[in-house]
Amino acid sequence: MDVGGFRILPGYLSRLEQETMRDAIEAVVAAAPLFHARMPKSGKPMSVAMTNAGPLGWYTDKDRGYRYERKHPETGKPWPPMPALALKIWDALAGYPAPPEACLVNYYDASARMGLHRDVDEEDFSAPVISFSLGDSALFRMGGLARKGPTKSVTLHSGDVVIIGGAARLCFHGVDRILLGSSTLLPQGGRYNLTLRRVRRL
Repeated sequence: MDVGGFRILPGYLSRLEQETMRDAIEAVVAAAPLFHARMPKSGKPMSVAMTNAGPLGWYTDKDRGYRYERKHPETGKPWPPMPALALKIWDALAGYPAPPEACLVNYYDASARMGLHRDVDEEDFSAPVISFSLGDSALFRMGGLARKGPTKSVTLHSGDVVIIGGAARLCFHGVDRILLGSSTLLPQGGRYNLTLRRVRRL
């Protein structure tokens, strides 16, 4: 599927690569524990648990809103390094002359959702966002440049890679629900979603 810079690469990661990425993410979570960021103004916690890897990490709280930070908000330590396999895939798919600076790790349990949103906290929109699905399948929704415009739903399975770039870079997207039990990759069930992002301009 390729619609205006939105591409799905089904089964891009082999089972062995999925296991390698899973183990790398578990190491990231051990060093930088999952937490629930809070929405701006309301302070309501997000249903998705998150952490980060790389020089910068995406974060939000009630008082200062959406932004990137260099340290984990609870431990005060720098984010751990990105998985080597993720960087290798960025080099193969991004078509961008610099490495990503943030790897946002979202963990979805059966109750987690992600409303329609755009990734607009970066300085450089010429770099794509590359997303990896690990674990249970997710019903993913892709829209257009207007929040209330038409949307299309697709099911993302473990090992799928999504590229959001070009004209689609600023399109709305979200996750409607998780299909619990659809994968055996994560012993605890649920889904990890990794998104690689370039934050600063070259």
